Amino acid sequence: MQKTDKTPLWVFLALSSIETRRGALLLIWSSIVFTLYCLPWSTFFVGNEWVAKLFLISDWEWFAMMLPMTLWYWASMRWVDKNGGWRVAGA
Repeated sequence: MQKTDKTPLWVFLALSSIETRRGALLLIWSSIVFTLYCLPWSTFFVGNEWVAKLFLISDWEWFAMMLPMTLWYWASMRWVDKNGGWRVAGA
């Protein structure tokens, strides 16, 4: 991402080390996957021991943190999309 004078701080903080839109999409998709992992699956599947071992999170704290972060990354990418802040390939 190319920082300009009109780039808001919230966008810069989210995507300061991301240079391409593809990198931002990778960040967002990995955040979505981790957000889904952070659901307390063991409370939905009571009695399944393998679910409790695979999904170690048993409360909503991590999900409550990951959901707004994922939305923040997505909103930041949308802002950069609308304001032409991505580096051109080969530049």
